[in-house]
Amino acid sequence: MNRWIPEKLHVAITAAIRQMGKAVLFTAKVTADKPARITNLYRTEEQVDNQIARYTKAAAAEGAITGAGGILLAFADFPLLLGIKIKMLYSIAAIYGFDTRDYKERLYLLYIFQLAFCSQQQRNKVYLQLANWEEMSKKLPEDVNAFDWRSFQQEYRDYIDLAKLAQMIPFSGAAVGLVVNYRLVRTLGITAKNAYRMRVLKIVADN
Repeated sequence: MNRWIPEKLHVAITAAIRQMGKAVLFTAKVTADKPARITNLYRTEEQVDNQIARYTKAAAAEGAITGAGGILLAFADFPLLLGIKIKMLYSIAAIYGFDTRDYKERLYLLYIFQLAFCSQQQRNKVYLQLANWEEMSKKLPEDVNAFDWRSFQQEYRDYIDLAKLAQMIPFSGAAVGLVVNYRLVRTLGITAKNAYRMRVLKIVADN
């Protein structure tokens, strides 16, 4: 079914993902929220749930608007949706008390992104990396270009291409865009919540 999608749209998706990755790694010092201090995990996760709800609604609205325009507005949907996802991840990281001004914390966001939107085989691998993040982070290269962008882009594209195909149909694409965007952002939000919860609890247990 990927052959049904115009090559220009494939190129736009890849470019949007690449730019998103660069934005995560290089603009965080400007956009990062001040990390909070956790005193009660239950209340912390209430705040996280509120942020997930906020961003899923924004994504749904964006998907409905761009979906109504068919293939032309589909070009605008991918970078807009990626922007919503990244802002949500920054917000969740800060609520859990992690400082995304740290380059390695920004890489953690990209691994969460991979965990949410990849094949089951790759998901198993990424989960183990996140489960042992404190050790893994010590081995990460200082060169951000060492990140496997090709694999990251392909996994994400394979995950969303079929879901987004129906959004290109004018008018009926509005309903599809609303539902698909809502589900994609909610999936990412829940994945981030579980990843950070696992990390916080591990830190507490180790101390």
